[in-house]
Amino acid sequence: QVQLVESGGGLVQPGGSLTLSCVASGFHMPYHGFGWFRQAPGKEREGVSCIGSRTIYYADSVKGRFTIARDNAKNTVYLQMNSLKPEDTAVYYCAADLNFRKLRVGEYNYWGQGTQVTVSS
Repeated sequence: QVQLVESGGGLVQPGGSLTLSCVASGFHMPYHGFGWFRQAPGKEREGVSCIGSRTIYYADSVKGRFTIARDNAKNTVYLQMNSLKPEDTAVYYCAADLNFRKLRVGEYNYWGQGTQVTVSS
Protein backbone atom coordinates (compact mmCIF):
# COMPACT_ATOMS: atom_id res chain seq x y z
CA GLN A 1 0.00 0.00 0.00
CA VAL A 2 1.40 3.35 -1.03
CA GLN A 3 1.33 6.21 1.42
CA LEU A 4 2.79 9.68 1.75
CA VAL A 5 2.99 11.28 5.19
CA GLU A 6 4.04 14.91 5.61
CA SER A 7 5.34 16.47 8.80
CA GLY A 8 7.20 19.53 9.98
CA GLY A 9 4.58 22.22 9.54
CA GLY A 10 3.81 24.79 12.19
CA LEU A 11 3.68 28.44 13.11
CA VAL A 12 6.73 30.56 12.30
CA GLN A 13 7.46 34.27 12.25
CA PRO A 14 8.20 36.07 8.99
CA GLY A 15 11.81 35.54 8.03
CA GLY A 16 11.92 32.22 9.84
CA SER A 17 12.57 28.71 8.57
CA LEU A 18 10.87 25.34 8.53
CA THR A 19 11.76 21.97 7.07
CA LEU A 20 8.98 19.74 5.81
CA SER A 21 9.44 16.00 5.46
CA CYS A 22 7.50 13.51 3.38
CA VAL A 23 7.94 9.83 4.18
CA ALA A 24 6.98 7.63 1.25
CA SER A 25 5.85 4.07 1.94
CA GLY A 26 5.27 1.46 -0.73
CA PHE A 27 7.20 3.36 -3.40
CA HIS A 28 10.28 2.31 -5.27
CA MET A 29 11.92 5.62 -4.62
CA PRO A 30 14.43 5.84 -7.48
CA TYR A 31 11.68 5.43 -10.04
CA HIS A 32 9.33 8.09 -8.74
CA GLY A 33 9.18 11.82 -9.06
CA PHE A 34 8.02 13.86 -6.10
CA GLY A 35 6.50 17.28 -5.73
CA TRP A 36 5.54 19.73 -3.04
CA PHE A 37 2.36 21.71 -3.53
CA ARG A 38 0.44 24.16 -1.39
CA GLN A 39 -3.06 25.44 -1.06
CA ALA A 40 -4.07 28.60 0.74
CA PRO A 41 -7.67 29.25 1.81
CA GLY A 42 -9.80 30.23 -1.15
CA LYS A 43 -7.03 29.55 -3.65
CA GLU A 44 -6.20 26.75 -6.02
CA ARG A 45 -3.50 24.25 -5.23
CA GLU A 46 -0.20 25.35 -6.73
CA GLY A 47 3.15 23.76 -7.36
CA VAL A 48 6.05 24.76 -5.13
CA SER A 49 8.90 22.45 -6.11
CA CYS A 50 9.51 19.02 -7.59
CA ILE A 51 12.37 16.59 -7.91
CA GLY A 52 13.09 13.75 -10.29
CA SER A 53 16.15 11.54 -10.44
CA ARG A 54 18.33 14.47 -11.52
CA THR A 55 16.00 17.38 -12.21
CA ILE A 56 14.62 19.99 -9.85
CA TYR A 57 12.08 22.74 -10.47
CA TYR A 58 10.96 25.63 -8.29
CA ALA A 59 8.05 28.00 -8.61
CA ASP A 60 9.23 31.57 -9.18
CA SER A 61 7.68 32.62 -5.89
CA VAL A 62 10.01 30.39 -3.86
CA LYS A 63 13.24 30.40 -5.89
CA GLY A 64 16.22 31.23 -3.75
CA ARG A 65 14.29 30.59 -0.54
CA PHE A 66 13.17 26.95 -0.70
CA THR A 67 15.28 23.85 -1.32
CA ILE A 68 13.96 20.40 -2.19
CA ALA A 69 15.95 17.24 -1.59
CA ARG A 70 15.40 13.51 -1.52
CA ASP A 71 17.00 10.68 0.42
CA ASN A 72 16.04 7.46 -1.32
CA ALA A 73 17.63 5.33 1.41
CA LYS A 74 15.31 6.94 3.98
CA ASN A 75 12.28 7.02 1.65
CA THR A 76 11.99 10.71 2.42
CA VAL A 77 11.62 13.95 0.48
CA TYR A 78 12.37 17.27 2.18
CA LEU A 79 11.45 20.88 1.62
CA GLN A 80 13.70 23.36 3.39
CA MET A 81 11.92 26.71 3.58
CA ASN A 82 13.87 29.85 4.51
CA SER A 83 12.97 33.54 4.63
CA LEU A 84 9.33 32.65 5.01
CA LYS A 85 6.71 35.23 4.19
CA PRO A 86 3.07 35.54 5.26
CA GLU A 87 2.06 34.67 1.70
CA ASP A 88 3.69 31.26 2.15
CA THR A 89 0.91 30.37 4.60
CA ALA A 90 -0.91 27.31 3.26
CA VAL A 91 -1.42 23.60 3.65
CA TYR A 92 1.58 21.92 2.06
CA TYR A 93 1.13 18.61 0.28
CA CYS A 94 3.59 16.01 -0.90
CA ALA A 95 2.79 14.17 -4.12
CA ALA A 96 4.36 11.33 -6.06
CA ASP A 97 4.10 9.74 -9.46
CA LEU A 98 5.92 7.11 -11.46
CA ASN A 99 6.55 9.71 -14.14
CA PHE A 100 8.22 13.05 -13.52
CA ARG A 101 5.26 15.44 -13.63
CA LYS A 102 7.12 18.68 -12.89
CA LEU A 103 4.69 21.12 -11.25
CA ARG A 104 1.58 19.90 -13.04
CA VAL A 105 -0.68 19.43 -10.05
CA GLY A 106 -3.38 17.50 -11.91
CA GLU A 107 -1.02 14.78 -13.07
CA TYR A 108 0.20 13.37 -9.77
CA ASN A 109 -1.48 10.13 -8.73
CA TYR A 110 -0.49 9.94 -5.08
CA TRP A 111 -0.97 12.58 -2.40
CA GLY A 112 -0.33 13.00 1.30
CA GLN A 113 -2.79 14.48 3.77
CA GLY A 114 -0.98 17.81 4.05
CA THR A 115 0.70 19.79 6.80
CA GLN A 116 -0.22 23.34 7.80
CA VAL A 117 2.37 26.09 7.55
CA THR A 118 1.45 29.45 9.06
CA VAL A 119 3.74 32.45 8.76
CA SER A 120 2.65 35.20 11.09
CA SER A 121 4.00 37.57 13.71
